[in-house]
Amino acid sequence: MTRATVKLKKGEGRTLKAGGMWVYDNEIDTIQGTYTNGDVVSIHDFDDYFMGYGFINTRSKITVRLLARKKDTIIDEAFMEQRVRAAWNYRKETIDTSSCRVIFGEADFLPGLVIDKFSDVLVVESLALGIDKWKLVIVDALKKVLAEDGVTIRGVYERSDAKVRLQEGMERYKGFIGEPFDTKVEIIENGVKYIVDVEDGQKTGFFLDQKNNRAAIHRFCKDKKVLDCFTHTGSFALNAGVAGAASVLGVDASQLAVDQATENARLNHLEDRVRFVCADVFELLPELEASKESFDVVILDPPAFTKSRNSIKNAVKGYREINIRGLKLVRDGGYLVTCSCSHFMDPELFAKTIREAANGAHKRLRQVEFRTQGCDHPILWAADQSYYLKFYIFQVCEER
Repeated sequence: MTRATVKLKKGEGRTLKAGGMWVYDNEIDTIQGTYTNGDVVSIHDFDDYFMGYGFINTRSKITVRLLARKKDTIIDEAFMEQRVRAAWNYRKETIDTSSCRVIFGEADFLPGLVIDKFSDVLVVESLALGIDKWKLVIVDALKKVLAEDGVTIRGVYERSDAKVRLQEGMERYKGFIGEPFDTKVEIIENGVKYIVDVEDGQKTGFFLDQKNNRAAIHRFCKDKKVLDCFTHTGSFALNAGVAGAASVLGVDASQLAVDQATENARLNHLEDRVRFVCADVFELLPELEASKESFDVVILDPPAFTKSRNSIKNAVKGYREINIRGLKLVRDGGYLVTCSCSHFMDPELFAKTIREAANGAHKRLRQVEFRTQGCDHPILWAADQSYYLKFYIFQVCEER
């Protein structure tokens, strides 16, 4: 099979050589041969040394996304099935697969593709042109692999409606892959029931990456008063309720999310102890502080305050402020659960920001745990775009 060849400039490709998965437009010297964007090309160093195969898209700053490093690799349906099978086998060994992320893009060596499994439904998010051409092949392969383990998929929904597709020269899209089905799916995670709206919920419908982190709060929520900020559909709040919290207040700026969270509370028979309000967290926390409210546990799980390096300074201000406000509401000896899902808020910067917030709130922090995303969202070393979630649990102490 004849392929076009991407040749790198001398001194470029350092990330790729170190194990990364992307080639940027400014690293490329020449592209030799004919191709169509989305095709597989071969990647060569400046001296013609073979470096791998990948999808090309000259409309994207990430011009080549790596698929394979071995020269004898054949990129075909069997190749895609092998990648899918390896991803599923890994999940079976590492996590409860009743609901989990089955494909996590570059970390599963299928760049630009995300597939989440919610009970018997798959949700597909395709973010890159090259993988988009293969998505139906990959979905069919995944259904075949799952069926071999007795897992029947009743429906597949595509949520390729992220703005990043525009940077690839692709339109945003969502809709059924195959026959229509009821897009409200009931799942159970950590003993908590949820209705997941795969059609209209955020991202693919539910944030699976915090599964183990939600379980981690159970042990110190019993009989406690809990505040869950940026609650989305109520996941941390409901885990606190199931763990035996005396009362839980969940806050989110989206009325749709609050309505879904309230429905989930009823589903778990927690409506007497877990309630939700629609409010701006940045406005509500000062009001709670002014009214002398306090909590045993405060949970801060905000959306990514930055999705680029250009806005990192404003993001730091946002994380610092929200943590100061949250810390001031924690009773002496209580707990702060705080996290960042922004890739650009690296672990060192996030830790520094929390330290500054503690100083600003005149609180002392004792670290209980540091965690990252669930293992169904594996972190591929040297491909740091796969590492994004930082999660801390602290005991909060007054100055002594």
